[in-house]
Amino acid sequence: MSTEPATPVPGADKKVVAGILAILLGGFGVHKFYLGYTKEGVIQLLLSLVCIGGIIGIIEGIIYLTKSDAEFAATYVTGRKGWF
Repeated sequence: MSTEPATPVPGADKKVVAGILAILLGGFGVHKFYLGYTKEGVIQLLLSLVCIGGIIGIIEGIIYLTKSDAEFAATYVTGRKGWF
């Protein structure tokens, strides 16, 4: 059994902030802008005008917070997956 601390995953530090932003301000696409997805953020902002942007934000916030740090970084930071 190793006593060395686990090395942090690059990009995983954005997971909690992005998840909370998605749940609280997801309808405005704030979490997308925070992660560097400008085009997706603008689309989310436009979707909020027809009342479905907030639902998408809540769903994405839950998805962000339930992923492991490594999986979040691989999917949304390194892999640049814009939606879900």
